[in-house]
Parts: sequence; structure tokens; C-alpha cells
Amino acid sequence: MTQLILGFPKGSLQEATFDMMRKAGFNISCGSRSYSPSIDDPEITPRLIRAQEISRYVELGALDAGITGYDWIVENDSDVVEVTELVYGKQGFRPVRWVVAVPNDSDIHCAKDLEGKLIATEAVGLTQQYLDKHGVKADVEFSWGATEAKTPELVDAIVELTETGSSLKANNLRIVDTILSSTTRLIVNKKSWEDKDKRAKVEQLAMLLQGVLAAKSKVLLKLNAKEDVLSKVNEILPSLHALTVNKLAESGWVAVEAVVEETVVREIIPLLKEIGAEGIIEIPLNKIIA
Repeated sequence: MTQLILGFPKGSLQEATFDMMRKAGFNISCGSRSYSPSIDDPEITPRLIRAQEISRYVELGALDAGITGYDWIVENDSDVVEVTELVYGKQGFRPVRWVVAVPNDSDIHCAKDLEGKLIATEAVGLTQQYLDKHGVKADVEFSWGATEAKTPELVDAIVELTETGSSLKANNLRIVDTILSSTTRLIVNKKSWEDKDKRAKVEQLAMLLQGVLAAKSKVLLKLNAKEDVLSKVNEILPSLHALTVNKLAESGWVAVEAVVEETVVREIIPLLKEIGAEGIIEIPLNKIIA
């Protein structure tokens, strides 16, 4: 039996990742003080590790595969196989950014203005790459946390991760530049990728997780309608593909199903009702496999 050692990110991505796994069909849970989650798949051995370290352990082979941010793959310069991109985060389904931020009244307005300055960040490698790219010499120190509170008393600028920018604004900081946009990735060790059973397991997981993301903003709409208004139903429903239509036992009536964007449901249900549709049901979806 295949045994895939899979690293999950502990910290800000943990709950979002576990929620994704549950929607993908895996029953996964972990105690607040545990680093060994339980999962109802005997072929997966889960491990809970800081996202910053997962790519290193995947490259070394301590983990067969892992879920981590692209930023940490770059920061660690990890030589791994990136199987698929998973666009989700702590607060929503969008990329996150590593940005250069300074106090609102700072005289730093571009990369060149960082010359000779002191910068605090958790992503020292990314920051140094950025400075090298712009031909700037500055001192970069590792930040153990509370990075946003270190300007202007302790450092001149910070390089920090942001999803919405709200925390930076709350701390009277403004963004000077974006260093890197990052999304979550499913990665695998190169040797494990050559193992056909482990590769098949990882590819299965990738397909299911992509299915969860495909369904994130969609619902299944079901309704009954008379056959003579079916063309109007077709005009109203902006379905993912063609409508699914089945005849009902009652002559002249059909059952219709369609996958639609959740945001338009409130607009189209009244329209469907106006043309005589009945038994309209909205069903949330866990995943859509194309």
C-alpha cells in the first residue's frame, strides 16, 4: 500500500487548508497542541509543519509532498516538483503579496531610496534578491515577529506579507513596492514523483483540491418547469455547460439542473418564478471535477 507523507502548513493557512481537504472528501482533524493530524485515508501520513519549512523537508525527502506557499519555495530555493497551484489563503481566494512598507511620512518612495537603510523581514532571501535586482545596498535583518511595529523607531522599512493591506494601513504604513505575489502550491519530492504509486496519489489529491476551488463560488440550481418555457429557462440560467434536462412523470413537465455562479442566484430565481418554474432548489457544492 502506498504511504504518502504529506506536510500541511501550521499557522495562518492551517484551517483554510483543512477546510479544503474536508471538501475534497478527507476527514482530517488535529488537536491544538498536536503536530500529527489524523486523516481517514490509510495511504496518507499527515504532518503539521510551519509553511516556511515545508519546501525544505520536501526537497530533503523527509516529506513526500506538502502544501505551502510559492514564496517559501523561492525563499528556500527549494528544488521540488510543483504539481499544481491552489489559489486560496487565510482570508479568501486570492494571491498574497510580499511588499516593501514604510511609515506614511517616510521619504522612501522607491527601491533606490532604500540605499543604506535598515530593513526588517521574515523573508530575508526574497528581500535580498529584490535589493540585488535594483542594485541597492541595504542592511536586512530577520524579524521574529511584530514586524509592522518596528518602524520607524527600530528600522527604516519592512518587507511584510499582506493579503488585503488592512493591517499595514492600521499601523500607519504605506506600500512602496511589491516584491512577490504568491499562491499556495502542492509540491512533491523529485524521487517521490518518480514513484508511480506516490505520483498517482499526489495527482489524485491535486485533482480533488482543484475541484474544490472550481466549486468555491458556484451552486447547483434545480427546478421543475413546463416544456413550453424551457427555452426561456435556458435564456435565464447562465449555466457552466448545457442544462441537464429530464422529463418528469407528469406530461409536459421537465426537471432542470444547472451549475451557476452563486452571486447571480438572487437575480435569476425571481425570473424563473415569473415564467412558472416550481420546486426551485439551491444546493451548495464541495467540488466540481472538469
